[in-house]
Amino acid sequence: MERIVNGSDLSLPELAVYNCRSEVQLMRYYEPQPGLFIAESPKVILRALDAGYAPLSLLAERKLLRKAGGFPEEESAAREDTSEEAALSGDGEAAGLLQEILRRCGDAPVYSAGLDTLTQITGFRLTQGVLCAMRRRELPSVKEVCAGAGRIAVLEDVTNQTNIGAVFRSAAALGFDAVLLTGDCCDPLYRRSIRVSMGTVFQIPWTYMDGGKSGEAAACENGMKERQSRNPEPDAKRKSGSAPDRINTGMPWHADYVSRLQNMGFAAAAMALREDSVRIDDPRLLAEEKIAVILGNEGSGLRDSTIRACDYTIRIPMAHGVDSLNVAAAGAVAFWQLGRK
Repeated sequence: MERIVNGSDLSLPELAVYNCRSEVQLMRYYEPQPGLFIAESPKVILRALDAGYAPLSLLAERKLLRKAGGFPEEESAAREDTSEEAALSGDGEAAGLLQEILRRCGDAPVYSAGLDTLTQITGFRLTQGVLCAMRRRELPSVKEVCAGAGRIAVLEDVTNQTNIGAVFRSAAALGFDAVLLTGDCCDPLYRRSIRVSMGTVFQIPWTYMDGGKSGEAAACENGMKERQSRNPEPDAKRKSGSAPDRINTGMPWHADYVSRLQNMGFAAAAMALREDSVRIDDPRLLAEEKIAVILGNEGSGLRDSTIRACDYTIRIPMAHGVDSLNVAAAGAVAFWQLGRK
């Protein structure tokens, strides 16, 4: 197969996208057009392809490529397995999925390397032997994402990539129709978020509430924490900030998105611990035809202004003196309870 290139030469410029340590660099790869993201593992890559994302190239473990029939038979038979390649990270199922990926990626180049070389390139040990660099797309509008939706999740300033991915996976699995994010949330197409979500970021509609474009990044976890440590202002005084990895939309980051949701017919339900909160199994919540469940930052929760603007403040009943759950866990409980229409 002529498009398969030996990727053992770490100086190949085409491998730079896989060696990139900054997600923001990938996002801005084609600036001002949308940039790139990296999808990892065969199932996730196939879900991205199903969603219509275009592949730029593939980087796969040589052993897995051979198992998938990516090399001519005579070349495969002529090569002896090395100890490096013997530790195959993908099983027979992964090889079968890779066959389908190779077929669907058309003329996109495929770079092959041993497992140790892949670890050097990517900075971590792959578990299923294949990565795919893919082109981002312009994000849809809030109106497009919410069209026909009855249950949506809204993330306010959630800055942990793992939590972003877990929330997407729960929302998709438990019957929610869409996910909206404020501009200071981590990008759902960060590699870790995609990996944790198991590719459900490609299966459920999503966008940013302030109209952000995919060519620029939302504030990532480290950047957000760094800014907060430099300027730990209270909720009422927080400002837009000018970090280079922030979405630049021309709109104030504290724009009143709750009223926008309400104008689209959604009852806004803030998840917060307040004296006036109602239980998550309150019949009034299930009776709402359209509801937006709003989840806040891992450390400080939702802004006071957001809670005041909502129609409900809801809580999950707790036992053993536990006062709260991780945002991803709380989201899963809320999606299960309120996704039942």
